[in-house]
Amino acid sequence: MTDAIFNVPHPVNEPIWNYAPGSPEKIALKKALAEAKAGQKDVPMYIGGKHVFSDEKKAMHPPHERNHILGQYSKGNAGHVKAAIDAALAAKPAWEAMPWQERAAIFLRAADLLTGPYRAKMSAATMLCQSKNAYQAEIDAICELADFWRYNVYFMQEIYKQQPLSTRNVWNRTDWRPLEGFVFALTPFNFTAIAGNLPTAPAMLGNVAVWKPAESQIYSASVIMEILEEAGLPAGVINLVYVSGPVMGEVVLKHPSFAGIHFTGSTGVFQQIWKTIGENIANYHSYPRIVGETGGKDFVMVHNSADPKAVAVALGRGAFEYQGQKCSAASRAYVPKSLWPDVRDYLLADLKSMQMGSTEDFRNFVNAVIDEKAFDKISNYIVEAKKSDKVNVIAGGNFDKTKGYFIEPTVLEVSDPMYITMCEEIFGPVLTIYVYEDKDFSKTLDLLNATSPYALTGAIFANDRAALALANDKLRHAAGNYYINDKPTGAVVGQQPFGGGRASGTNDKAGSMINLYRWLSPRTLKENMVPPTDYRYPFLGEE
Repeated sequence: MTDAIFNVPHPVNEPIWNYAPGSPEKIALKKALAEAKAGQKDVPMYIGGKHVFSDEKKAMHPPHERNHILGQYSKGNAGHVKAAIDAALAAKPAWEAMPWQERAAIFLRAADLLTGPYRAKMSAATMLCQSKNAYQAEIDAICELADFWRYNVYFMQEIYKQQPLSTRNVWNRTDWRPLEGFVFALTPFNFTAIAGNLPTAPAMLGNVAVWKPAESQIYSASVIMEILEEAGLPAGVINLVYVSGPVMGEVVLKHPSFAGIHFTGSTGVFQQIWKTIGENIANYHSYPRIVGETGGKDFVMVHNSADPKAVAVALGRGAFEYQGQKCSAASRAYVPKSLWPDVRDYLLADLKSMQMGSTEDFRNFVNAVIDEKAFDKISNYIVEAKKSDKVNVIAGGNFDKTKGYFIEPTVLEVSDPMYITMCEEIFGPVLTIYVYEDKDFSKTLDLLNATSPYALTGAIFANDRAALALANDKLRHAAGNYYINDKPTGAVVGQQPFGGGRASGTNDKAGSMINLYRWLSPRTLKENMVPPTDYRYPFLGEE
């Protein structure tokens, strides 16, 4: 017990290592990759602090090397989900009562473990199970996840500091309580950092969580749990289970102690979850918090005053880093006719130099898409585009899943701005470009704004300030993260809080205080130092 008022270390974004040839970090990472490939990991579920194995095992494969087995995980069932909820609720009283600085210390230590002794192991896990190259794994699984843990601890402290005004004889206070019940974290395959943040952001505020990761991310999710256990996270605070979505939803979304969901995934799944919550609303002890980041059809809008080389680099990186499997990836672009020849030539030259293959060959910029389902969906868009008289395939267009799920970076030029690949989320390495008449810049802004139901990220390229001002105004609601002369990806925790509106989610901004408020239920306390002893007010008297 202490009477001190603590300040946590002021967070600084984790420096990105460059993995240059011969560097210590590259040597360590190659060693970690070799060690992971040499063995087969048996991944348990984590329920109530116990490592739980089931009789049903499922193999884990690198998307870029289908025949290799990284290990196996234990498939769960409804009984495991119920056990996870029970474990979370049993852990809640002690966890909620733990002094906030002790909770903070766990996640600060986790960040230092991640960026220290676990750095190579976590990067290797992400590179292998999610087919991310070394740089993409570094900025995601290491830097962004560490930033989430450090900045969220700092944001937690800043929220707790916020207190109401008091007057003479009255002391007003705010008790920043966690939610009653448990939080359900449903996480995607594409970002290890998101998988680590969704259960831990509510947890550090005194909540408990049941966590279901994407099947294709289980391998690296287990490393997150190893780190949290070593950092001292008490048993049952976060419970990790591997079950199908319907099995999970049937138990979790009907439980009376369900207090909220922290979600990243598809719009369709999120809308179905919201509907189910509404159907069960009378069964819950409290109104659940619904926080979700879903799809995107992210744009790059180009004015004729833009630098064509900068546009081409933004398109190449924005569309094809991590095979376009980012909800923020550049998926559609609007380029003025006068700039298109230069933009096209620069982009095609860059694409020609991009190598594709295994993440273990550090020369490869492009790797595999996540699984066969994604491969089939993405390749079907390309097949249909090749048949259309409205589409010119100007780059890529080939795909093969013999050894791994490889799809070439593909660029489509369309004559119809409402062609399907300009409107629908593809979530793969396909960029569609519409070339417009320079004089139609303002009209094209309106077209862009009305084309997609999503509003996650977008970018505008221009050197003409009046054009930028017009775009900023017309596209005000078209993106929750809006970039000026930059690609629409790469949001940094603490610098660009991330999230979008419309069909892209609830815009609760991961990487900021805004998100943490959603996992708190404030209690206002008023203490009267000198309570009145007579009910009569002065106005009752007469002259």
